[in-house]
Amino acid sequence: MLAELGCEVCISDDVARQVLEMPEVCAAIIARAGSSVALPGGAIDRSALAHAMFSDRTLRADIEAIMHPRIEALRRAQFAAAPASSPAFVIDAPLLFEVGLDRECAAVIFVDTPRALRLSRVGESRGWDDAELARREASQLALEEKRRRSSDVVENHGDRARLNAEVARVFEAILSRCADVPRAQRT
Repeated sequence: MLAELGCEVCISDDVARQVLEMPEVCAAIIARAGSSVALPGGAIDRSALAHAMFSDRTLRADIEAIMHPRIEALRRAQFAAAPASSPAFVIDAPLLFEVGLDRECAAVIFVDTPRALRLSRVGESRGWDDAELARREASQLALEEKRRRSSDVVENHGDRARLNAEVARVFEAILSRCADVPRAQRT
């Protein structure tokens, strides 16, 4: 929705998929996590890697140390290439607080969605069940803490028109608050 409002949006999950296609990243991850996360031909089995990472904090930190600098570089390149007309840069990242990206942001929007709707969406899009969603959320900063640390909150109950209006309202409020922030720093 923020892209529809003209923002340059970097979706961290998409960038992470790109990074996982880099041969040097695949080799480093397999060297650290073992062949159980490899597909024939040397590509990464994302499901196996996720299972391993969310079961082992040390492994997760090691894999993040391999991936995050590359994700950061691709995000910065995307923002540097953005049209001059972009009113803001948006980082869509589930681990925004966990990796400290919030320190780079003039505003942070927390999208609050009821658990049943979150479960339905990840069930359809990723095949996760309730236990997998709970496991993934437990490995992140608590949702209430994310809400507390965010500058703005959008409520998403599944009504697209209502959500569009709420996002537009919050975005205009952020632009008003950040009117004096240089465009290059509007993340």
